[in-house]
Amino acid sequence: MASSSASGAEEARAPALTPLKLVGLACAFLALCLDAGALLSPAWVTAEGQYALSLWESCLRASGHADWHCSSTLETDWHIATLALLLGGAFLIFISFLVALIAVCTGTRRRFYRPVSVMLFAAVVLQACSLVLYPIKFIETINLRMYHEFNWGYGLAWGSTIFSFGGAVLYCLNPKNYEDYY
Repeated sequence: MASSSASGAEEARAPALTPLKLVGLACAFLALCLDAGALLSPAWVTAEGQYALSLWESCLRASGHADWHCSSTLETDWHIATLALLLGGAFLIFISFLVALIAVCTGTRRRFYRPVSVMLFAAVVLQACSLVLYPIKFIETINLRMYHEFNWGYGLAWGSTIFSFGGAVLYCLNPKNYEDYY
């Protein structure tokens, strides 16, 4: 009984919101926004205005023609694996953001720090796997005889992964040692 009242007293003494956790929440939100942009991006790989590849479709334009001919990329296993890993990471970021936001709004922050950081680290692992798999399998399976580059959609996905990692690190910091300074 005494330990539960001590824990309640700790919760009551906790400041309204620490700056590090607020930045962690902002990192999770930015990661979520960047993931949405990456998933909706039409340009993961482009090649000299004649080829565009996204997570959803591959488009090719013949030389001298204005029409694009597009086909679904969800027919190959590595495209599906990349998409599934990226969606899994985005889902974990979304859940961790909601948990962190609810914890901030209800004032029960301290007990949710660890689950939020674990979910964000798991999202980083899933997304990093998808972002390493994608260029390896692209180069292995698609033989473009023209200059091509990984474009902004791929970059947004890396940005999401980096912000997720930053948020996870910020939520890992021991709140008992750091909250007293604020």
